Amino acid sequence: MTYPQVRGTLTENRPLADLTWMRVGGPADALFQPADRDDLCAFLRALPAEVPVFPMGVGSNLIVRDGGLRAVVIRLGRGFNAIEIEDDRVRAGAAALDAHVARRAAQAGRDLTFLRTIPGSIGGAVRMNAGCYGSYVADHLVEVEAVTRAGEVVTIPAADLRLAYRSSAIPEGTIVTRATFRAEPGDPEALEARMTEQLAKRDATQPTKDRSAGSTFRNPAGFSSTGRADDTHDLKAWKVIDDAGMRGATRGGAIMSPKHSNFLVNAGGATAADLEGLGEEVRKKVFETSGLTLDWEIMRVGEPG
Repeated sequence: MTYPQVRGTLTENRPLADLTWMRVGGPADALFQPADRDDLCAFLRALPAEVPVFPMGVGSNLIVRDGGLRAVVIRLGRGFNAIEIEDDRVRAGAAALDAHVARRAAQAGRDLTFLRTIPGSIGGAVRMNAGCYGSYVADHLVEVEAVTRAGEVVTIPAADLRLAYRSSAIPEGTIVTRATFRAEPGDPEALEARMTEQLAKRDATQPTKDRSAGSTFRNPAGFSSTGRADDTHDLKAWKVIDDAGMRGATRGGAIMSPKHSNFLVNAGGATAADLEGLGEEVRKKVFETSGLTLDWEIMRVGEPG
């Protein structure tokens, strides 16, 4: 098809494997990297309504299947990564990395330290209500700016997003462009020390040097509708995977990490089918041994090879 004219970059039949942390997946029909918000709006207004769009961040929580994605993938870049801090408000573009936002806020004496160890960018963090160490996006988010599939700019209050455990109600095709957070004050040195400690803990317990997409499955229970942990339950995905004997399980080039069994890793040469197939084997084994159904936390999109 003939795509609308853009000021950014539009590439047809673009392979996506190199844009994901797992390094797997086939091509998208097209990849659009808008120059700025106006470029994004104009493109979406001119793009036929029947053409699906898929917003993609840095690919840290994503498996693109081997057959690729029949959609226009929209990936925000430099025009969407500004970070502004005013009093207790931190405004971050959707392409800003979570870790960068945490550091900039800490330097200004504002506490968003929970973002420091979360891989990915702000747009994905909002969409998945990302959280760590007992704090979640839902605890801090004020509102988001977004562009609808029709190319209209809208402001959505956090309450309207219905943020829950690893989920939100952002409409399909709507692209988050900026988020505003409320951040409590804190001593910059103390905030930096806390983030350093969190990083050390993460590196000691998770395979941070391997090709993974973070936690593979959601914890099976024990979280409230707001996404906050419920201390009356302690069911962890890694524990039920261990109990099912699937730590270190392999399929092709995929492995459930021996270091942390809820991390699905491309150990070298894995296909998307290897990774998703191993994940499904784990889900089946966990159900057989415990009666629990694990839900994927990693988003899987596209067509099989």
